[in-house]
This record gives sequence, structure tokens and C-alpha cells, in this order.
Amino acid sequence: MDVISSNMANAETTRSQYVDGEWQPYSRKAVVLQSKENESFSNFLHTAMGQSKGVGAGVQVTKIVEDETTPFKLVYNPEHPDANAEGYVEMPNVDPLREMVDLMSATRSYEANVTVLNASKGMMMKALEIGK
Repeated sequence: MDVISSNMANAETTRSQYVDGEWQPYSRKAVVLQSKENESFSNFLHTAMGQSKGVGAGVQVTKIVEDETTPFKLVYNPEHPDANAEGYVEMPNVDPLREMVDLMSATRSYEANVTVLNASKGMMMKALEIGK
């Protein structure tokens, strides 16, 4: 969510990095995720016996990369201080609609995880009440 927020905040930033004597617009950033290995004894035993791996351990952020596949947008605005000789300004390659969709997806995933956690907590509390 932090990367998405950063992308949204910099959607109009034309001076992000100073490269080779020129300012470059902000470049959209993306998160690269990798699955974590579940290193429990139970998982190790099931793997050794050729059975299914069982429950995963989630994901972790491997790195944050700049989106180099999407080109910067050229906008005609000759009065802008960063306009080139033809009057075009290079704008960031951030699409606010795409960022909002990614933000909603991340929020829904978080809400689903909280729901699962609360359900399992409720089941554990009921299991403790069985012995009373």
C-alpha cells in the first residue's frame, strides 16, 4: 500500500531524478513478491514422505522495481517550466485508475486475511469452551 500511495502522490511529479544533467519524471514503482517457505517440522515431514506441502507461509517483498515497460506520457503544455523546445512535457507513467484498482485489491486482500484470522480465533475460543 505504501508503494501505491507513493505512486499516487507522484502522479504529476516532473522532477524526480537528476540524470545526465536533466530532470526525469517520476517512474511508477511496483512490488515484487516471493512466496515464503514454511519451515515447520510437519511441512518438512510431509515433503519428505512425498505428500502435499500443506499450508504456505505467505509472501514477502523481494524488491521494489521501477516500471520501465510503460513510457512516460508526453503532454503539450508550452508554459510548463519543464517543457522541451516543442512545448511537450514528459509526465510520469502513473495511471491513477490502475493505482486505485491495485489499492482496492490490496485492501480487499487485507480485509479477507483479517476475516480469516477472526474466524480462526473464534473457533479456537469455542474449542477451549468444549473442555469446560
